[in-house]
Amino acid sequence: MSTVVKDVLAAHPADPGGVDRDRLARCVEECLACAQACTACADACLSEEMITELAKCVRTDADCADICAATAAVLSRRTGYDTGLTRAVLTACAAVCEACGAECASHAERHEHCRVCAEACRRCEQACNDLLTSLG
Repeated sequence: MSTVVKDVLAAHPADPGGVDRDRLARCVEECLACAQACTACADACLSEEMITELAKCVRTDADCADICAATAAVLSRRTGYDTGLTRAVLTACAAVCEACGAECASHAERHEHCRVCAEACRRCEQACNDLLTSLG
């Protein structure tokens, strides 16, 4: 895990409201990594010869990248923390990661970028669920 995310979250003067800082930092990191993997996977899909068979993958990658990036941003904001909003964002992120991971996994045997992306989605889904669990 990068120390940058952890250090920035630890330096914030607002109390995270009983949120496990290690799980929070891991979740932000995994969301950012997943957003990058999904963006790269979508772009790689667009370069494949059989683009029509990958149309759903491109769309799912794009949706997942956007939601993961938004989740990382929301989780990084500690001022005026709202547990309900955090739960909703984490639930949505876990759901889109599950869907994207499944879609990419269905192409993983033929496309290495889809395999890598599916793994990133699974890690992000798990990090979101771990943080959700720790919220009580």
